[in-house]
Amino acid sequence: MNAVQVRSAERALSVGTWLIVAGAMLYSILTVTPLAAAHTPDEWDWTSPILPLVVDAAVVIVVRLDSVLARLGGHGGAWPIALRWMTGCMTLALNVADSALHKDMVGVAVHSVAPLLLIVTAETGLAYRRAITAAVKALEAAQRAERERAEQAARERAEAARRQVREEREHAAMLAREQREHEAALAREQAEREERRHREEQERQAVREAAELAERERRERAEQEAAERRERERHEAAERERREQREREERAERERAALLARGPATSKLPEDEARAVVAAAFTAGLSVRSAAELCGWSVGWVSSRYAEHRDSEAVAA
Repeated sequence: MNAVQVRSAERALSVGTWLIVAGAMLYSILTVTPLAAAHTPDEWDWTSPILPLVVDAAVVIVVRLDSVLARLGGHGGAWPIALRWMTGCMTLALNVADSALHKDMVGVAVHSVAPLLLIVTAETGLAYRRAITAAVKALEAAQRAERERAEQAARERAEAARRQVREEREHAAMLAREQREHEAALAREQAEREERRHREEQERQAVREAAELAERERRERAEQEAAERRERERHEAAERERREQREREERAERERAALLARGPATSKLPEDEARAVVAAAFTAGLSVRSAAELCGWSVGWVSSRYAEHRDSEAVAA
């Protein structure tokens, strides 16, 4: 039986027990209330249902707490037993009292059914619950033992697997160590060969570098001599250019001086000659009127030429 079946059985037992308790309580209230009213003063008739309610409340307490204790595997001692039997006997006595007073044996038998059924159900339910609790504990203990065996087997398998892995790892480590030693020996031999080859290469490289250095020094000397030659030629060309520039400036200065030395023109000079005179006057810083007198052209025309020269100087700047 699994846990689902056990819970189903407990639920059926609980539902059946409470149905019997509820029916017995209702039947007891309906039976005992008239008896209590017949033996109570008229002004206190309204208290008649209290007695069966109190007795039935004790029955509910007993049934409920017994079920809890049985589920937990506990035992309440002698007092719960006394309360259970006392409430059962009280319920039985109150239910059959009226029929017994009238000497009605059939009524006594009929009214004793519900209390007796309640008493037997309470005792039987308690026994069932204790038996179910014991069976559940035994089932749980068996399952726990099975789990422990399974866990132990799993631990043993895991330990065996770890041991096998450890042995394989140690074997692999030994093979790897031997492989490393072999590779280290090969690497040493290779390193020695590489070192010899490297020394030879360094020697050849040193020879090549010495030759390259000598060639580089030769080329540098040749380049330096060529640079010095080009510098001298550049210097001589610049010197010639300065002399030619100075000569051109001196010639232009003489030409301007010659143009300005003519004095005022007696007639209007040709345009090309007039432009040369105006340019000389502009360079010499003469006024527009003086330039106009030298070339024989109008002041407005000379002013236009001066403006052109000023624009040319601005653009050149």
